[in-house]
Amino acid sequence: MSRERDLVVIGSGPGGYVAAIRAAQLGLSVAVVEQDPSFGGTCLHRGCIPTKALLHTAALIDEIRRAGKFGVTVGAPELDLDGAHAYKRRVVAKNAKGIEFLFKKNGVEGVHGRGTVLGPNEVEVESADGRRVLAAANILVATGSVPRDLPPAPVDGERVLNSDHVLEVASVPESLIVLGGGAVGTEFASIFASFGSRVTLVELLPRLLPIEDEEVSAVLEKSFRKRGVEVLTGTQLAEVETTAGGVRARLQGEGTNGWREASAVLVAVGRAPVTAGLGLEDLGLRLDHGYVPVNGYMQTEVPNVYAVGDVVRTPWLAHVASAEGILAVEHMAGREARPLDYGLVPSVTYCEPEVGSVGLTEAQARERGYDVAVGKFPMTALAKAAILGKAEGFVKVVRETRYDELLGVHVVGPHATDLIAEACVAMRLESTTEELFRTIHAHPTLSEAMAEAAHAASGHAIHF
Repeated sequence: MSRERDLVVIGSGPGGYVAAIRAAQLGLSVAVVEQDPSFGGTCLHRGCIPTKALLHTAALIDEIRRAGKFGVTVGAPELDLDGAHAYKRRVVAKNAKGIEFLFKKNGVEGVHGRGTVLGPNEVEVESADGRRVLAAANILVATGSVPRDLPPAPVDGERVLNSDHVLEVASVPESLIVLGGGAVGTEFASIFASFGSRVTLVELLPRLLPIEDEEVSAVLEKSFRKRGVEVLTGTQLAEVETTAGGVRARLQGEGTNGWREASAVLVAVGRAPVTAGLGLEDLGLRLDHGYVPVNGYMQTEVPNVYAVGDVVRTPWLAHVASAEGILAVEHMAGREARPLDYGLVPSVTYCEPEVGSVGLTEAQARERGYDVAVGKFPMTALAKAAILGKAEGFVKVVRETRYDELLGVHVVGPHATDLIAEACVAMRLESTTEELFRTIHAHPTLSEAMAEAAHAASGHAIHF
C-alpha cells in the first residue's frame, strides 16, 4: 500500500477537481482518481463546455443570417460541421490542459484508472498498468452522472441518441425529435434548429423549462415556435421504432396522438448518478435510488467519506458541484464551514433566447404566503437590446412588500446567463429591491434592465 494521503478524490469533474485544488490550498495532500484519459469529467468532455461551444457556433450562424439588418452584406452562411466539432474539441482540450496545470501548480496528484472504495481509508485504482491501493484519511466521491435512459426509447447511438451521442454526430439530422424540455433538451433543440434541422421538442409537463417562472417559459415557447421549432407540451413518448430512413415515434398528449417520423430522436430526460460498483454499500452506506445521502457538510454516514455533485440529491449543475466540493474539503480540514443555501443557486439555460434565474418564482412566493409585488421590464424598451437586435424577453423581479426583501429574479433574453450574476450577489447580501434600483447601472447596457425591473416592482417604472 502507498503512503496515506489526507484526501483521495474519485472523479475529476467540477466537483472533484475544484475540491482537490481547494484541499491542496488548505495544506492537505491530495490525489484525484479519474478513469477518463484526461481530467475534467462530464462537464468538460461531454456536457457544459462542448455543448456551449456548439451553441456559440449556432449563435454565429444566426448572427450572420441577420447581418443585413445591421448594414453588413455577407453571403448565406454554411455550417461546416467537421469544423464546428474541431473548434469544440480545441476548447475542451485547452480546458483539460488547464486543469492539469492547476493540479501541478497546487501539488495535486492525478491518477488515471477506475477508482473503487475498498474501505473507509482505502481506494483501489484499476488501470492498464494493473491495480494499486491508495490509502486515504478522507475520501470524496465525485463520480458525476450519465444520461438517463427512457425505456420506450432505448438508445443505439445512431438513430436514438442521448446527449453524449448527439455531441459527435457526423451530419446534421434533417429532422430531429427531442424528448425533454428542460435545460438539456432546449439547448440541443436550439442548436439543431440553427443548424437547419426540423426540430420537434416534446415535454411531458405543461410547459418548457418547468422549474422556471411561468412567464419565462411562455416567452421561450413563443420564440421557439417563431424559429420553426414544433413544441409539444403535455406530451409523452409511447414507443419508438427505427426505420430504413430514421425513426418513428408514437406520441400521446394534448396536441398530438399518433406517429411522427424523423431522422433521429434525442433522449434528454435527465441524468442518473454514477455510484454502482463503487463499493459504497460495502461501507454500510444506504443509497437512495443510487444517490448518496449526505448531511449539510456533504458528509456521508461514514464521517471521513464525503460526496458531492450529481451523486447527491442536489441540482445537477456544475457550479453546485464546485461549491459543494469546496464546502466538503473546508469542513474536513477543520475550517469554519456553512452549509450551502440551495435557494440561492442560479439556474441558467443557454438556448436562444437565454434564461437565467435565482430565488423564488412568482408562483412559489405566493404559495409561501408572501405579500408579493412583481416588476417586469421588457427588452423591447431597452436601448442596448435594440442595438443588438435582440428585443425578446424581460427581467422580472419578485419582492415582498413588508420588508422589501428581494425574493427572486428571472431573466429571459440576450446574455441572461451573465446578467443573473448581479441578482445572485444581491440576494446573497440580502439586498432590498430599493438597493438594487438605487445601484447606478452603466448606460447603455443590458444590466439596466435589472434596475428598471426593480423600479417597476416598487411601483415606479421609469422607462416603461
